[in-house]
Amino acid sequence: MTVTIHTGDCREVMPTIDADSIDAIVCDPPYGLSFMGQEWDHGVPGVEFWTAALRVAKPGAYLLAFGGTRTYHRLASAIEDAGWDLRDTLMWVYGSGFPKSKNLGDGRGTALKPAWEPIIMARKPLMGTVAANVLAYGTGVLNIDLCRVGTESTRRTKLGGSNQFPHEDDAWVPRTVSVGSDDGRWPANLIHDGSAAVLSAFPTVSSGVPMGVKAGGQGNAFGMFAGGIPVTGYGDSGSAARFFYCAKSSRADRNDGLEAFAEKSLLWSSGEQSPGTFQTEGTKRAAQNNHPTVKPTDLMRYLCRLVTPPGGVVLDPFMGSGSTGRGAIAEGCSFVGIELDQAYAEIARCRINAMQPGLSLGAAS
Repeated sequence: MTVTIHTGDCREVMPTIDADSIDAIVCDPPYGLSFMGQEWDHGVPGVEFWTAALRVAKPGAYLLAFGGTRTYHRLASAIEDAGWDLRDTLMWVYGSGFPKSKNLGDGRGTALKPAWEPIIMARKPLMGTVAANVLAYGTGVLNIDLCRVGTESTRRTKLGGSNQFPHEDDAWVPRTVSVGSDDGRWPANLIHDGSAAVLSAFPTVSSGVPMGVKAGGQGNAFGMFAGGIPVTGYGDSGSAARFFYCAKSSRADRNDGLEAFAEKSLLWSSGEQSPGTFQTEGTKRAAQNNHPTVKPTDLMRYLCRLVTPPGGVVLDPFMGSGSTGRGAIAEGCSFVGIELDQAYAEIARCRINAMQPGLSLGAAS
């Protein structure tokens, strides 16, 4: 397991990385919103960024890139135009966003409360079949079992399609099969922060097919099949526990490994539960890590685990304060990070080192 941190423009650094050498790319690039006047957020990374990333990625390697709800269409288009195959869009849903709205004083405004961020999932084109690509490069598939949600069994019985068969006494009965897993639920393309605002939107209900009789027959069926067929329930219940849970970055997570750093003012506002917010009276408005868009380590760890082969190499071309690197190291993966700002790169180095003290962090530039 190794860590290499580059300081510089990722468009200049990625050409120095070997082609077909990266197992997964997990990143949080600029959203192009001119966030609090930050120069680095003046635009969404265009095709040239993702073309450079495509070159260093192994065939079948996955790319996960956060985007802003107003601009992620440009991000998705740039990624696709660079040659990546768009596979899905994940949602990170949270309850602590704060509306950046102009208050007209008459009950009207200019913006909605932010409550989710999209995560674009793309994949470098495969070399041959999925099986052949996995055999050759170890990439091309998701680590489903490693990312199942919860530990309770989701095993259930259901009708096995339209295949019915007679018993020895010539009585026809529905064919049933056992499906599901004893290891938890299949990971979904939704992630939430566990806040009360989010949990209230997911009332506890039973899912799947209910117990009872399914109305209607099957095609040309007669007899009992014309009036209805018995079905068995899934026995699966819960609310937002069905989806992966990760709270927003805490102050301890944000500042981990930065004890020797001086505190700096937090010059942004991102919700009453976020570190440094200006909305909550008495909240401390300074931190050693003053990066304005820190993602929680647990979230980045889960994403690295989802798309990276065990022991693989994760690249983040927009490293910021190093949350992807922390997640990659926690998963036993090697990490390559690129950050334009020297101060943020040093913060990232210390935060990543705090995950595994004594780990050699190479600084390529």
